[in-house]
Amino acid sequence: MRALPFVCTVSIILLIYSCSYKQNQLLFANNTPARDTSTQKGLPALNSYRIRPLDVLQIRNLQNIKYIVDELPAVNNTGQGNAGLGQTFQVEEDGTVALPAIGHVPVAGLTRTQTTKLIEDLYRKNLLKDPIFEVRVINLKVTIFGEVKSPGRFTLQKDNNTLVELIGEAGGLTHNANEKNIKIIRGEQNKTVTEIDLSKLSSISDRSAVLQNGDIIYIAQNKRAIRNDNLQNITTLVQPALLLLNTALLIFTLSRL
Repeated sequence: MRALPFVCTVSIILLIYSCSYKQNQLLFANNTPARDTSTQKGLPALNSYRIRPLDVLQIRNLQNIKYIVDELPAVNNTGQGNAGLGQTFQVEEDGTVALPAIGHVPVAGLTRTQTTKLIEDLYRKNLLKDPIFEVRVINLKVTIFGEVKSPGRFTLQKDNNTLVELIGEAGGLTHNANEKNIKIIRGEQNKTVTEIDLSKLSSISDRSAVLQNGDIIYIAQNKRAIRNDNLQNITTLVQPALLLLNTALLIFTLSRL
């Protein structure tokens, strides 16, 4: 009759462990001095994205937020436009973008800053006095999946979007996330994998954590979550057998009364 209490005790222990998990994330807790990564090989220069054919530019005339040109409502070649947000123009396959009043402007290979200056200079020369423009590339995206609350594909909203900002957009890490080993998979042909440790304060200033178009960010489970899942799987397999054994012991006990 000693077997019955033993089996019941084991069952209870397995159930308790299968449901228990203690959150233990230590973001930025390790105050490691920030590394100077400005000379690290293989890291991109900040603001270095070069415009490519088929990119989509959002252009805003800051002196007249309704139109790219003060006196000429523009019809752009993507058919999109929002007052206050600027208008969108797709870079054509030949690397030019067609703009109102000045025609085709070669922008492929230029940075966003260089493109802004070029457009301002052309409008200053042909139409406007002291124009001020804002140019953004709005089709640059990254993908994040794994242990974040809202995985998916996100647009890079500004220059130098960081990993921490993206995780914030994705709702933050789940309690199962391994914050010490976050992988950034980068490159179109020759893929590279960069590992970021968010438990270190230096990760905020790490240039390799500045995101680039096409980056894939993967956040795996931590060891506790993996153990918990393994135990849950074991419990799922063992529970029917324990239930059957308990039932058999109970019937046997009742038959002996």
